[in-house]
Order: sequence, then structure tokens, then C-alpha cells
Amino acid sequence: MMGRQLYWSNLMSDKLIIFDTTLRDGEQSPGASMTRDEKVRIAKALERLKVDIIEAGFPAASPGDFESVQAVARTVKNSIVCGLARAKDDDIDRAGEALKDAQHSRIHTFIATSPLHMLHKLKMTEDQVVENAVRAVKRARQFTDNVEFSPEDAGRSEEDFLCRVLEAVIKAGARTLNIPDTVGYAMPEQFGRLIARLRERIPNSDQAIFSVHCHNDLGLAVANSLSAVVNGARQVECTINGLGERAGNAALEEIVMAVKTRKDFFPCHTDIDTREIVPCSKLVSSITGFPVQPNKAIVGINAFAHESGIHQDGVIKHRETYEIMRAEEVGWSANRMVLGKHSGRNAFRARMAELGAEFVSEGELNSVFLKFKQLADKKHEIFDEDLQSLLNEADAESSEDEFVKLVALDFSSGMGERPQARVTIKAGQQEHQADFSASGGVVDASLRAIESLLNTEAKLTLYSVNNITSGTDAQGEVTVRLEKDGCIVNGLGADTDIVIASAKAYINAVNKLQAGNKRMHPQVNAVEV
Repeated sequence: MMGRQLYWSNLMSDKLIIFDTTLRDGEQSPGASMTRDEKVRIAKALERLKVDIIEAGFPAASPGDFESVQAVARTVKNSIVCGLARAKDDDIDRAGEALKDAQHSRIHTFIATSPLHMLHKLKMTEDQVVENAVRAVKRARQFTDNVEFSPEDAGRSEEDFLCRVLEAVIKAGARTLNIPDTVGYAMPEQFGRLIARLRERIPNSDQAIFSVHCHNDLGLAVANSLSAVVNGARQVECTINGLGERAGNAALEEIVMAVKTRKDFFPCHTDIDTREIVPCSKLVSSITGFPVQPNKAIVGINAFAHESGIHQDGVIKHRETYEIMRAEEVGWSANRMVLGKHSGRNAFRARMAELGAEFVSEGELNSVFLKFKQLADKKHEIFDEDLQSLLNEADAESSEDEFVKLVALDFSSGMGERPQARVTIKAGQQEHQADFSASGGVVDASLRAIESLLNTEAKLTLYSVNNITSGTDAQGEVTVRLEKDGCIVNGLGADTDIVIASAKAYINAVNKLQAGNKRMHPQVNAVEV
């Protein structure tokens, strides 16, 4: 018993390192591909959140991913910027090159260690896997002293072999050991015991920080991660909103607030500025086009809402009766400056800067400011969410991949009448116009009119509408998902008129499809960690 107490007392002042992989694993969600500029904006938000490590991407996956990692490395000053690399010389060299301008860098290399993966995917023996792992770590050390190693599919690997590999990579210079539950198979108690046993059995385990990267296939990513923390893991790999491949990853906001709220249980703390959680969540949702479900913990719109009369009465009398956190702690009422049509350029520029926007020229600022004024004529108050939407639109318009632009859209509909839409688009230097009538409504007619001009033959697999702010004058944010030849993209559009927002979203998705050959989605070269 005394040994257990001593163990806990030694951990009481420990820091839990937050490793965010939204820009890497999060982007592997089908349709969540981000542009370089969008990744930089999210990276800035993560830095304001005080994330310790930002995994910016997989530089060897594509030229676009390399450029994105490089751009994040050149922008971020305080957080460590990390690049992922397979245990291959070319991958590691590519990561090193992408990260060379970073103030603080890390290379994260990995190789599979489960019998299933070694036999069927790698076609390697255990000795060959160990040899490749050690060589990869040593090569990565040529670029940075901060090297992380992951045994892919650790949850289904043999424990004795895991100990052998991890001991070897520590000797080679790895200072973070990430134990991934790659397919979301583990149970919390089982996964926590694995972390404890690895720490106990590996002779040089005290020379490395143990990390975990849990997937959410059974809805246990956060539970597994927290179980690992209780058993000595001091880094958690997670994503904003739990974004990620398949069912996603452990949600950063849930990990952080669990540790903060239950200080009596968890023997560690984070340096996260929790007031930035909700703004960061909204930014990621807006850029990726993945709405946050209303009842999502911490960042869902209903997370702090009370409808039950008993609950409302209790909260009014004493907040702690039904609330274990304050909404302000996670940013629900923080960082909101209301602007309007009388707001000047300086106030607009200042708030945009706080949201992470940087204008390369006065012309770019003027262009976005004009759109702000146009929106202010339609809406009485402009909130941060509206400004983020303006930034998204500006990014799309300045992108070299914007092949098609919406010039005009007219539509009509009435009870007992067949909806009509007339759309004008610009492709290249030429304008094209089409009329369409559809029984499904004016949105259906508008999108079909666009498709009749572009003839993409893409399949519309998702159409979603969300209001950006409250009120009848709120902007509607529309997400559409198109699929063609295995390429999946999300398009996003916003406007106070939902029909126009829908047309913008459809054209945004079409532009991403057109750019597919230039900026292939990383899931084409998908990696599992």
C-alpha cells in the first residue's frame, strides 16, 4: 500500500502533454481535406489554445501535405510542430525537410508490430521490424532531438515483442513512446494495464514519456486514453471535436476538461487555455464542414442547456447542482466581440487578427472588409462565427484551385407552383447560364442547374444545413459532400439566404473535385497510427 501511495505522490505534479493531430489524423476523415491556408489558420488556433504539440501532417504523403507542414512550421512559434513518417528513409528525410524552419520540431515515426500487420502488410520478421524501427529513430535524430516512435496496432501486438521494440528505440534515441489502439479494439481497464506493464517491464522506460493514441470505433477512445493517464501515460494524442478516420479519435476537449474537472482523480494537469476550446471547435467544424452534434460533450450547443424544470430550478438556486463545469471556462461566452455596420476598419482588423487572420495586403483586407459591410447590411450584429465564415469564403476565392465562381442566382417558388432556378457561373474567362425546374424545391432546382452546366457526374452523398448564429437573420451554413471516382470532398457555403448558401457550397465542393489531381486527399495514401 505504501508503494502505491509513493507512486501516486510522485505523479501528483506531473504535466499531461496534449498532442493534437487534427491536421493529420483528423484530415483523414472522408471529406475533411484542408487547404494549406486552412491548416495554418487551425494551427494558429491550436497555438492560442496552448496545445503542446501540433502534428501538422504527413509530409511524404503528397506535395500538398509537405507544403502544409512546411507552412505550419514557419508560422507556429510556441507549440512543437510534428511531422509523421513511416520507418523509411525517404519519409523521414521528407519530414526533416518540411520541419527545418520550425522553432521547435518533432518527427513521429512508426512501424507495425502486431503479428497480423507484420505477416500480411509488412511481410517482415520480428527481427526486421526491430531493425527498421531502430534505423528510423536514428535517422530522425539527425534532424531533431525530439523523436517519437509508435508501434502501429500496439493493442493487438504481443506484449513481449512490444517490450523488445520499445526498449530498442529508447536506446536509439526515441524520447516519446506512443502506444496506439489503432483499430479502437481495447477496453479501458485492459489498455490501462498494458501501459502500466510496459512501464514496469521495459528497463529504460524512465528515459521516455509514454503516450497514447486511441481510436473511437467502440466509442471508448476517451475512456481508454484516460485509463492510460491513470496508469502513467503523460501524453495524449487527440483531435478537436474527436475528428478522425472512421469513428474518429479521442476528443481533445473531453480529455482536457476531464483532467481539469476531476483534479481529485487525475494526478496531472495540462497547460491548455480552456477558454479557447469552443472557438477552436467552431473553427475546425467550419473549415472541415463537419457539424458538431448538439449534445456533444463540452462543445455541443446543448452541453450547458437545461430544459427540465427541476434542473433549471436547481441551477438557478445553485449552479453546481447540475453543472460540473462553467460554460465560460470552455469559451462559450468568451472572445465574442459584436460588430455591426457602423464598425470601422480598425475594429474589424483587430478582431480578425484575434481570430488568427493575417492579410498579406491592404487589397486583401479591403476585399474582406467590403464583404463584412455587405453582410452587416443584412444582419444587425456580426459575431465571431460570421467572421470565420468570411475568412473561409476569402480563402476559397484566393485559392488557385477556384475554377468555378457563382456569378448570379435567381429563383422562384410558390404554393402549387413548380420551383424555378436560373444560375450564372463563371468558368475560366467565360460565363454560362442555365435554367432548371425541379419538383424537389428551389435548392434542388439550383443545384441541378449548376450540375447541368458543369456535368461533374459526382454523387451528392450529404446535404446539411446549420445556422451559424441565432436569430431569424442568422447566416445559414450549408455542407455538401460529393463523391467521384473514390475522391470524397466537402463543400461549405454560408449566406443569409439558404438557397445561395447551398449553391456556394456545391460550387466549393466542385472546385475541390477539380483540384483533386493537384491536392490528393491523404486518405489515398492513408496511414493508421
